[in-house]
Amino acid sequence: MNLDRNALLMLIVAMPMYAAQDLESTVEGRVRYIYSVPKSIAVTTKDGTEHIFHFVERTSIHGGEIASRGSKDALHGLKAGTEVAVHFTGKGAVETAEEIDLIGADGLKATEGTFKHIDRGAKTISVVTTDGAEHTFRLFGRAARDSGKEFDKGADKATRVTVFYTEEGGDKIVHFFRSAS
Repeated sequence: MNLDRNALLMLIVAMPMYAAQDLESTVEGRVRYIYSVPKSIAVTTKDGTEHIFHFVERTSIHGGEIASRGSKDALHGLKAGTEVAVHFTGKGAVETAEEIDLIGADGLKATEGTFKHIDRGAKTISVVTTDGAEHTFRLFGRAARDSGKEFDKGADKATRVTVFYTEEGGDKIVHFFRSAS
């Protein structure tokens, strides 16, 4: 009986620590509102779910004409209706934007093709486009670590993929990628 009480006590003590851990995820949607105080944006996903993301000093924005880092400039250039992918951490009900990628016509460039290979160690992904050309892209930070986890489990070579990238110094740098919809 004492052992059961001790196990229950350990579980009760551990639950708040588990709940307080940061959870990482990505949401795609459109900016609905921009709040200057506190610095945050509301993003509505395709299914109608609305998320409020808070900006912090490390929040960065990629794509289109705006590319900024830091909460001082982070809201500059975002506007209602902008299509975005928000990479965020969540602690309880608070969602903090770590990185915002502008997607769509005015955002990151996109290439769709058939998945060929991913090498997280070398930070590359290879895609074959419809014209038969193979393109190898460099993976940037979060993309090298988190994007497209389904491809790590040996995705079918016929899997369609969309890579979202910028061009820097002659390289195509992928900020995130996903199965094509």
